[in-house]
Amino acid sequence: MSLPVVIEVVTDGDLTGCHAVRREVFVVEQGISVEEEMDAYDAHAVHLLASSAGRPVGTVRFLHGAAADKKYAHAGVNGATTAVLGRLAVASAARGTGLGAALVRAVEAEAGRRGLTQVYLEAQTHALAFYERLGYEAFGPEFDEGSGIPHRAMRRPLRGA
Repeated sequence: MSLPVVIEVVTDGDLTGCHAVRREVFVVEQGISVEEEMDAYDAHAVHLLASSAGRPVGTVRFLHGAAADKKYAHAGVNGATTAVLGRLAVASAARGTGLGAALVRAVEAEAGRRGLTQVYLEAQTHALAFYERLGYEAFGPEFDEGSGIPHRAMRRPLRGA
């Protein structure tokens, strides 16, 4: 596999690539419903897409501003200062390559460029160690986000914040 290129999504075609990876990972592999996975917040999110040899292999999105305030009010998120990382998905063929970490770092870089000072996320508990290696700290109790998959809230201040 050639080294993936990560871009910010600006076209409907790129967003289709993001959705294809998310369907593979969340809908097919994890059994999450399409209706739950493809939510109305996609229209308000910053999406990043990783492609290799012209094929989508990874994606992530983040919310900030009013959309983050609304969707994550239960967590006390301040969308004026916080990027809410979500929908991180890496196709099975690209796992173990460091792509997931590269996508998280790309969110952090873009959030910093936008003047945000922190990243918040709700991690599936099996992924806690992955995020901890990237400097995220879990807090609060375990909870079910509605998918039947246990999650924990995590956060990380951005450098220079």
